[in-house]
Amino acid sequence: MGTVSSEALSRQDQELRAWLLEQAERRGHAVVAVPQDAEGAPYAFSVGAWRRFGVAEAVVVGLEAPMADVLIRAYVDRASKGERFVPGQLYFDFFDGVPVTFERVFKGFYPEFLGSAFLLHGKGDFAAVQIVVPTPQGQWPWQPTAPPGFADWQLLLTESGRPESWTPGVDGP
Repeated sequence: MGTVSSEALSRQDQELRAWLLEQAERRGHAVVAVPQDAEGAPYAFSVGAWRRFGVAEAVVVGLEAPMADVLIRAYVDRASKGERFVPGQLYFDFFDGVPVTFERVFKGFYPEFLGSAFLLHGKGDFAAVQIVVPTPQGQWPWQPTAPPGFADWQLLLTESGRPESWTPGVDGP
């Protein structure tokens, strides 16, 4: 894993890095929440899970911070205890009645969606997964029945913007 020289960082980045390290030591990871802006939906991601437990960092796009925080913390807790999450498989025990699935994050999205993680993993050499959540009615972003704009709201962070670890409707949702 790459390291980051604190001398090369701004004071603000040094403080953020110190907070991320403290959270990783105390809780096993930090959750960084980014609010909705003109560019897109809110998103949140873990920082420190890879460093502390060797499990992929997680990102969730389109959920407000409180729900995203709960989801990411549950994922890291379970993954740190040895549970593995298979892309394309449905998991019904994160949210009551609403399944989630996982997809591998394309490294080209790391700087934009996992930027603060580079403060701990300087060269971006860490694994990351996206936790994908359907609408409350069970529609996934890639489905033609999804509400207009849902695929843009919950952007899939693969190179193609579609599931790549499974085939929708065949061996995944």
